[in-house]
Amino acid sequence: MLVSEALGTAFLLAVVVGSGIMAERLSGGNVALALLANALATGAGLTALILTFGGLSGAHFNPVVTLAEAMEGRMTWRLATAYGVVQICGAFAGVAAAHAMFGLQAFSPSMHVRSGWPQWWSEAVATAGLLLAIRGTSRSQPAATPFAVGAYITAAYWFTASTSFANPAVTFARTLTPTFAGIRPVDAPGFVAAELLGAIAAILMGRWLFVKPFEES
Repeated sequence: MLVSEALGTAFLLAVVVGSGIMAERLSGGNVALALLANALATGAGLTALILTFGGLSGAHFNPVVTLAEAMEGRMTWRLATAYGVVQICGAFAGVAAAHAMFGLQAFSPSMHVRSGWPQWWSEAVATAGLLLAIRGTSRSQPAATPFAVGAYITAAYWFTASTSFANPAVTFARTLTPTFAGIRPVDAPGFVAAELLGAIAAILMGRWLFVKPFEES
């Protein structure tokens, strides 16, 4: 399970960072086109990764998804902690792998400014929406969950000011890429705090919203 989470998160970051580099190089300075390419690649890649690793580890690839599982009693806190550690390690490995594919240094601090309350609010909303999408779809149409998550993340790239990191492991790893996908190290704590608040809000809301059997909703 832990190897699955590490590999899946590594591939996710390779997709996010690698597609960002390729998009930036091919877009001719058109930021909207670069973001569109980055969003589509990320959504498609995430869907494929969930389908690939879901049967092994649940395909969390995200500490807040693991947090939700632990808070709902669906996994032990000891296992959740181990998941979080390998997710973060896998995320950094994915950044290094993406950089290697494009001939860049393994790690370099980002200078991409992402700060201020609109960005933090965006991260809280994006993370809450992600967890609600996972819980709601898993409850009503489990087989559709990978596609719902991929579609949501693709959309959230565009409807949030932050381009929807919605994942603390992703946030920390992206501090060490000086590319299109990066975030300054100094800005990461604000993003992570907002993601955790959004996750807790979604967990509490989900307990109320999905308390009844599906047939009665």
